[in-house]
Amino acid sequence: MNAVIHLFLAAALLCGGAVHAADAYVIKFATLAPTGSTWMNAFDAWGKELAAKSQGRLTLKFYPGGISGDEPDMLKKIRFGQLQGAALSGHGIGDIFPPARILETPFLFRDHAEIDAVRAKIQPAIDAGFRANQYELIAWMEVGNIHFFSTKPLANLDELARRRIWQWQGDRFMDAFFDANGWSPVALPITEVYTGLSTGLVDTVVSTPLASIALQWAGKTPYMSDQSMATGIGAVVVSNKFYSSLPADLQTLLKSTGVPLSQKLIADTRRDDLKSLAVLEKSTQPMAGMQKINLPEQVALTRKAVSALEAKTYLSADLDRQVDAALASYRGGKK
Repeated sequence: MNAVIHLFLAAALLCGGAVHAADAYVIKFATLAPTGSTWMNAFDAWGKELAAKSQGRLTLKFYPGGISGDEPDMLKKIRFGQLQGAALSGHGIGDIFPPARILETPFLFRDHAEIDAVRAKIQPAIDAGFRANQYELIAWMEVGNIHFFSTKPLANLDELARRRIWQWQGDRFMDAFFDANGWSPVALPITEVYTGLSTGLVDTVVSTPLASIALQWAGKTPYMSDQSMATGIGAVVVSNKFYSSLPADLQTLLKSTGVPLSQKLIADTRRDDLKSLAVLEKSTQPMAGMQKINLPEQVALTRKAVSALEAKTYLSADLDRQVDAALASYRGGKK
């Protein structure tokens, strides 16, 4: 009889352990952000918050610095269940819900206040767009203001037609913009850009000050444009399949922590991007007499690119008109 009781207790303990194990969820989370960067510091703090508030039931396992590959590789691994989440730039967002990329249209916004006002108006549509494409948007972020960086000085943007300018491989959004300007870029995964700059395969990149320092491109590109062309967007996502598997309380926790995470990521990125810009202004040189960007001309070329992407249904004409209306309303109210 004692043996039977012992067996029963052992089985109960094993079952209890199985229930506990099944109640623990791990988000394998990939990002291009290197360890110690602004973004990874925020993600580390977020991971600790989730673990503490869930009493260890929901944890994050990070794969930083591109060790899981480029963003298309990350999304492929999420589809196969090897990862559950990722931090993405506009390129990765374009593989989930391309219309959201209207927010990083070159020369569309004048400042961050305009971006914030317009994004607030269309955020429900963005959330729904991610969800319809099998992802839950946890937090919105930015990667900073985008500048031109080059190994050689540029007199004007027309010279880019003769340069080996990098384009993120598979980035249809920037491809349309480059095409409208008559530029013929060199397509590479982001993980190969440093090597490309080292070998001369590319001599010009579009990047943010913060990313240029974090990815070590700044040491290869001593010339930088003083005007930015857009603000790069980003997103923290998890797969719908994983999100749906979570108990209701952990779903609520994940979404609720995403709000302050978004606020922190945007504030920290804007602050540190300015700090990085100040550092680069001391270590790089201006584009040797590069003319100020002719905004009316550039806006017209941008509109041409946007129209082309709407025709290919990469961008949404309906959402783009909402952006135009929200921007006009904000500017009108400001006046």
